[in-house]
Amino acid sequence: MNLRQLHYFRTLAKLEHYTQAAAELGISQPSLSHAISELEKDLNTYLFEKQGRNVKLTKYGHFFLPYVTNSLAELERGEEQLRKLTSATGGVVDLAFIYTLGAHFVPTLIREFAKIEPDITFSLQQGTTNNLIQGLKEEKYDIALCSMVTDTTDVEFIPIVEEELVVIVPLDHPLAHKSTINLKDTQDYPFISFSASSGVRPLIDSLFREVNITPNIKFEVEEDSALAGLVAANQGIAVIPRISTLTHYPVAILTITEPAHQRFIYITTLKNHYLPPAVKKFQDFAISYARKHYLEQNNRL
Repeated sequence: MNLRQLHYFRTLAKLEHYTQAAAELGISQPSLSHAISELEKDLNTYLFEKQGRNVKLTKYGHFFLPYVTNSLAELERGEEQLRKLTSATGGVVDLAFIYTLGAHFVPTLIREFAKIEPDITFSLQQGTTNNLIQGLKEEKYDIALCSMVTDTTDVEFIPIVEEELVVIVPLDHPLAHKSTINLKDTQDYPFISFSASSGVRPLIDSLFREVNITPNIKFEVEEDSALAGLVAANQGIAVIPRISTLTHYPVAILTITEPAHQRFIYITTLKNHYLPPAVKKFQDFAISYARKHYLEQNNRL
């Protein structure tokens, strides 16, 4: 028993006439008769019986028909949805990104992409870099925008955006009058830090090592708005990417002059992995758009 035979069975059950069914199926009547005969042999029962020039379902054909109809309908719905997902003009992109990109970069990227591909839709998820990379490997996401992870070999990392790191302090903090800062000057103050699973945490830790500081970490959080909120509530100071939403918090933003650093955001996909047309279009657009508007203007790449 195969899908072709079941499709023929459903059509013949609907039309109750071999010649008409064969014409609708685009096959010869002998081919249809042979297929139905083979199906009946496989099932060890008769599904049709003659009624003049027509045929009708037997008792067992009537019993079998709803199972065939429901099964084929479900398969056809699956095929329809699959074609939509892999369509060259439509489709869905499962996109994941780190928290710092959620306020401005990702919405801007999607808005600009929609101008040229309005029928492609998105499923969006936020998280820390380690969680996003794990989800990428489990094929929960097609693309992730995150930090670099050095101990993985099956993920491709392409730099697209540079994020500046800054120090933020409460407005009434002793350092708040500064516009720039050497990270060494922060050693006397408690810190609020990103969690260990955050992609930016290793870079921040390395900067402290460069200036021989072991920060007094009071809180660890995953999400940048929680970190900024805690600083605004006078619970400590923090190193954080310079994101647009910082201007909404009562904090002073200090440019880090020492040590020098670079922090890139990467577009990531699984290596040697099939990307549907919609996903490939978005990947190519994101790389081109980000390099034009974020990296090349700073002569970084």
